[in-house]
Amino acid sequence: MHADSSWPHAPVPDIPGDVWRWQLPSVHDASRVRMDLRARLAHPSLASSSTEDAREGLLLAFEELASNALRHGGGAVEAVIVATPGSGWVLSLSDEAVDRPPVPAVDRDPAFGGMGLPMVAQLSVEHGYAIAHDRKHVWARLASGVPAPDATPAPRGSLA
Repeated sequence: MHADSSWPHAPVPDIPGDVWRWQLPSVHDASRVRMDLRARLAHPSLASSSTEDAREGLLLAFEELASNALRHGGGAVEAVIVATPGSGWVLSLSDEAVDRPPVPAVDRDPAFGGMGLPMVAQLSVEHGYAIAHDRKHVWARLASGVPAPDATPAPRGSLA
């Protein structure tokens, strides 16, 4: 997890996996999409290859980035998640406000809000934003919480 609260300009990671896509015309649609996302994450194939904390982190990151895109972005908002069982997710919220990069709150009283981007940065293993196809993509890569299997097995002890 990153402790850094900056939001770097970096391309959305291109990882293999199942692609989930939603349109969010209004703030009310974010709740509907969150419920759909929660249902997808409860599917046994994903529930068995990720921790509950990781799934809750993805839901929280979605909520924060969707809220920011709907309140501060412009035009049509789209959410895309690429899910790779056992590895994690890449979450991307895009809007048409290419001239407004994400700006994390710094030295602000949390009572005044604006803590969403730093929170997502803390939850993610990598985060950033990119401009592509006349859209701003604010993204985060989140781990599944399940340790990756070792590429090489540990050597077995000899009985000789």
